[in-house]
Amino acid sequence: MSGDISAVQQPRILLEERFELGECPNWDGDNNRLYWADIIGQKIHALDIETGQRHSWSFESEVGCFGLTDQGRLVVALKSDIILFDPKTGVREKLAAVEGDNDMSRTNDGKIGPDGAFWVGTMDQNADKQPVASLYRVTGSGEVEHKVGGIKISNGLAWSPDGRIMYHSDSRGPWVNRWDFDAKTGAISNCELFLDLNDTVGRPDGAAVDMEGCYWSAGVSAGKLNRFSPDGTLLLSIDMPMPNPTMPCFGGVDMKTLYVTSHMENYPADKRAEFPDAGKLVMLRVDVAGVPVNRFREDV
Repeated sequence: MSGDISAVQQPRILLEERFELGECPNWDGDNNRLYWADIIGQKIHALDIETGQRHSWSFESEVGCFGLTDQGRLVVALKSDIILFDPKTGVREKLAAVEGDNDMSRTNDGKIGPDGAFWVGTMDQNADKQPVASLYRVTGSGEVEHKVGGIKISNGLAWSPDGRIMYHSDSRGPWVNRWDFDAKTGAISNCELFLDLNDTVGRPDGAAVDMEGCYWSAGVSAGKLNRFSPDGTLLLSIDMPMPNPTMPCFGGVDMKTLYVTSHMENYPADKRAEFPDAGKLVMLRVDVAGVPVNRFREDV
């Protein structure tokens, strides 16, 4: 894929519904279904792409992030608890807990890694964000391992096509780091700065990687979806129809459709009226396939 904007369809609204803090889109290729969360709304939503049928499930706290499992369930990060949830039956099973940052922290961005574990970041909810949040690795046996600390808002998790590089950001850094990744053990090493960003380009929120190894980052402060080459060059910056896009994911039969969530958190009434597409989901077609996100291994 070139850096030419003409190679990308313009974003279009997928649903007219608005979500307070839309996040964590997940593509279920087995069922041609798109999942996403409304963190503040405490819900996981789904859309069956072929039929247009909608589904939603409510939870007892914020839904920071989630992923698909190898047993057809969802692994869900609530404010601090990690649970297994069956969308067919509604049955919920506590797996683990992520605690210890501070009373004002909650889970935030997360994704299933090439190691089959659930990587879950946290964030400081205080207005003056402090570097007290962390990144954790959660296995199917319920083991929780602290991996990275000193973060304000953990975000931007994604892996290279060969699974040997992990990307991870701090939205308030605002930076993206790159780690060497061992898909057998989940060990990370040799951290280096990948991107040093700003509000104009877009603070890094959620992310995805394509099969050319390029990193797609939701520029949450700039209303942009940015594509960076493996060496950190900004190749493409796409204007979104809302001020605050939050996370992209690849989907569709050919994995060449990007679905992007957005938020309208803390918008006063006049801003909500000024930006009627804020909080909606958008989709756009690109000419490169995305790297499929892994499934959580429940038996590990």
